[in-house]
Amino acid sequence: MSLLEVKDLNVYYGVIQALKGISFEVDQGDVIALIGANGAGKTTTLHTVSGLLKPKTGSIVFDGKDVTHLPGHKLVSMGMAHVPEGRRVFAQLSVLQNLKMGAYTRSDKSEIDATLEQIYQRFPRLKERKNQLAGTLSGGEQQMLAMGRALMSHPKLILLDEPSMGLSPIYVNEIFSIIDSIHKDGVTVLLVEQNAKKALSIANKAYVLETGNITLRGNAHELMNDERIKKAYLSE
Repeated sequence: MSLLEVKDLNVYYGVIQALKGISFEVDQGDVIALIGANGAGKTTTLHTVSGLLKPKTGSIVFDGKDVTHLPGHKLVSMGMAHVPEGRRVFAQLSVLQNLKMGAYTRSDKSEIDATLEQIYQRFPRLKERKNQLAGTLSGGEQQMLAMGRALMSHPKLILLDEPSMGLSPIYVNEIFSIIDSIHKDGVTVLLVEQNAKKALSIANKAYVLETGNITLRGNAHELMNDERIKKAYLSE
């Protein structure tokens, strides 16, 4: 069943067209990877899907409802969470305060506390540092916090924008195994990632973006073995 349907999306920054009529679907239970070079339109796609940017034309249907013109905060309460590029944690707040900010659309305190315990089980380091200011965490820990904060809203769909950017190889592996476990727990994932090899290794479907167009789409494993993809994105 399709959880997200994006149809013929055209997005502009002033006179510059960033997305040129792109269409794609995310089925319930999918891990979808969007890969492409810098400036291809990957982040713009996520920002438009999550309501941070408005398309000039096209439509976005999430969980059976047209959400093309809904503001981002309404989408959070409908079950969509966005982990932005650069993590964007609240540096002056503690780890615990950051996590609680992620639950602002929920009102049942006992449910929020239960979710918090689940987050601490998934990210033991966040529990150890729950009273520490978020700005003092390492890059990898901040990425975990940003992901934990998004999961506090109990999303059906999580959008991840460059989760491995700027992280050491050990943290990259850890973040990808966490994404895999989030998916196994039933959350659908739409992943934008420069590390195409890692992204394709955990995705089941993938789309390749080039200058605002989707140029290739298909099974992630097959794309990983596609000579064009190998040459453009997988060469060491």
